Amino acid sequence: MDLQDQLKNLFPDHIPSDEPEPTETDHELFVQKEPMICKFEKRKGKPITIIEGYAGSDEDFKILAKELKTKLSVGGTFKDDSIIIQGDYRDKIMEILKNKGFKVKRVGG
Repeated sequence: MDLQDQLKNLFPDHIPSDEPEPTETDHELFVQKEPMICKFEKRKGKPITIIEGYAGSDEDFKILAKELKTKLSVGGTFKDDSIIIQGDYRDKIMEILKNKGFKVKRVGG
């Protein structure tokens, strides 16, 4: 007895739909001519990476922040037109941004 048969037994009145579930589409980010700045700081003894200098909309920058945090599996936030990532991930962040078509400039250290 496969899963479909079990579901039919549990929910006999349910009629399955053939429509595929909506998938999340990739949002096109604004790629700028000016390089974004990727810098390293220590706040309260903890290392953080800061990305600044995005010229597009705040919503696009928030989407980019969420994508970076997901890919790196780290915490972070979007504050004052900058992305703050916990830890020193400058090299990985710069590689991800370059693959997306952004110009990135490394600042500090």
